[in-house]
Amino acid sequence: MPYLCPLCQQPLALVERSWRCTNQHQFDCAKEGYVNLLPVQHKRSKQPGDSAEMMQARREFLDAGHYQPLQQRVAALLDSILPAQTVNLLDIGCGEGYYTEAVSQCLSQRTTRQVYGLDVSKVAIRYAAKRYPDISFCVASSHRLPFADRSMDAVLRIYAPCKASELARVIRQGGYLLTVAPGPRHLLQFKELIYQQVKLHEESEEQPEGFTRVEQSALSYPMTLNGEEAAALLQMTPFAWRARPEVWGQLVGEKAFACETDFVLTLWQRD
Repeated sequence: MPYLCPLCQQPLALVERSWRCTNQHQFDCAKEGYVNLLPVQHKRSKQPGDSAEMMQARREFLDAGHYQPLQQRVAALLDSILPAQTVNLLDIGCGEGYYTEAVSQCLSQRTTRQVYGLDVSKVAIRYAAKRYPDISFCVASSHRLPFADRSMDAVLRIYAPCKASELARVIRQGGYLLTVAPGPRHLLQFKELIYQQVKLHEESEEQPEGFTRVEQSALSYPMTLNGEEAAALLQMTPFAWRARPEVWGQLVGEKAFACETDFVLTLWQRD
């Protein structure tokens, strides 16, 4: 296991049901199987990340299959580029494990595979670990990855923020980083309900230091959502807090809300 102690950055070893370092820092495994590697001094709030209500809304939306095309594209791409024998992969900002599990299943033919999921939300990680026991989940900060240097063959980052220096540290030479970001027209119809002047999403030219871009592709398709699904999806977006009460009411009353998805997938290779 490549876990590092979040307090002193020494390797952690599993002793019975606790992870311990040589400095005697100890992190107990929860009954669901995950480990909390987010010390209180690294928290920005009492309960960082998504609440139970937000997590449940997202889970129901994802289970309905609306983002399955993205899920399958991500899993197939990683399956096509990763080694045929032994693979270590980390999903940053994994939430309740929707994409993590699909990737793990795609990599199941490897002789040895270890898939990790990391999120700052304890609620989401608890749910993920209970549902997908074959994946190693941890509560941790994406800005302080609790993993050893060059321990990952690939990292998946869907929307989640992370320091480029941390990604370069944990991905081995020749390994991969797959990022997913919103394209210009992603969920444009939601913006039309909220803002008086709607702007297309600006595509930022990300260039993480230490990586070379291998390929970039777009994925877009229409969706038709019922009211509960539309409200759940809005809850998942960063502009949900700008929505007025009447917008939420309008969405809940919808029987067939039409909107667009627009994703940009970029594959990077560690120099």
